[in-house]
Amino acid sequence: MTKVKAAVVNTAGSDYVLEDLELAEMHPDEVLVKMVASGMCMSDETIRKGGTSVAFPIVPGHEGAGIVEKVGSAVKMFKPGDQVVMSYAYCGQCQSCRKGRPAICDDWMKLNFLGVREDGSHTFHNNNGTPIKNLYGHSSFSTHSLVHESNLIKVDQDIDLRLIGPLGCGFLTGSGTVINGLKPESGSSIAVFGTGAVGLAAMMAAKIEGCSKIIAIDIHDSRLELAKELGATHTINSKIEDPIAKVQEITNGKGVTYSVDTTGVSPVMKTALTVLSKGGVFAPVAISKNNIEVIPTTDLIMAGKSMIGVVMGDGIPQLSIPQLVKFYKEGRFPFDKLVKFYKFEDINQAAKDSVTGQVIKPIIIIDEAYSK
Repeated sequence: MTKVKAAVVNTAGSDYVLEDLELAEMHPDEVLVKMVASGMCMSDETIRKGGTSVAFPIVPGHEGAGIVEKVGSAVKMFKPGDQVVMSYAYCGQCQSCRKGRPAICDDWMKLNFLGVREDGSHTFHNNNGTPIKNLYGHSSFSTHSLVHESNLIKVDQDIDLRLIGPLGCGFLTGSGTVINGLKPESGSSIAVFGTGAVGLAAMMAAKIEGCSKIIAIDIHDSRLELAKELGATHTINSKIEDPIAKVQEITNGKGVTYSVDTTGVSPVMKTALTVLSKGGVFAPVAISKNNIEVIPTTDLIMAGKSMIGVVMGDGIPQLSIPQLVKFYKEGRFPFDKLVKFYKFEDINQAAKDSVTGQVIKPIIIIDEAYSK
């Protein structure tokens, strides 16, 4: 068995603990990946705190990037030495997958949140033989991981793996919500509520898609300044300005064609719906238990407005992530301005800095010997 060091959460709400674990024997459809780095997503924090149905103990992490060391006998698309990014797992066989929408795969929850392989076995065990759950089929907070082939996306050999793990979730979600979900016309207008990793990715994508008015709404001036640098044409600090009135002013009383909410806060989500123009489309993307009150007649029907659900950017990771890498190389998706690197042993500090908003996108460097 392969020995690994991984960040384990043993009980809901407990800190990450670096533990020596053992990886199970490789299945024919799996790949052994040496992890270089992993982004830290707010979903990891929600899971750590026990805010989901995921069981403990678990090795979180789902924005990994690494190098293929070994492939199973049935693996056809990868070979040792390939550089890869990890994203969500999907079956590839259900109606949604066959239609090119693997983010709503029939088995998505089972494959990504049950914490075990399809046959019920575990990939991680501690020294006492206790099984440890995985996340998203790969658990990137580990020095090595066994990953199903469907989780992997091959990337160019010249790209820095320390940087690109977050393309597997947070940046994919924000950019894909715009590119694949809303599909804005060139010259249209969009408002993005919340300027964290997902919101800023949405704004960068809106600029790529040719939106003429890109309005960033937040309560932190420092983040709004960064939003301007990344593509926002207008900013609103909703702590001191009425966002509804301000959007009306910016759009000459019409409202925006599209809106995205990344906060999951009930009043903010309702505002994101309210600021739409006639025929406008709202995408709430935060994983939140909060509700909003919608009166169909006045909020939707009479103005022809609509709300859409978009999960994981509604993208096919094997297509969307190389596209984002291309945009990055062209200088059109400068997500590197949002990240801060942390050593593996400082993972708990990274989590705290993410929750407080001190850092937009923490990246944990797992292999400090890696260089590009």
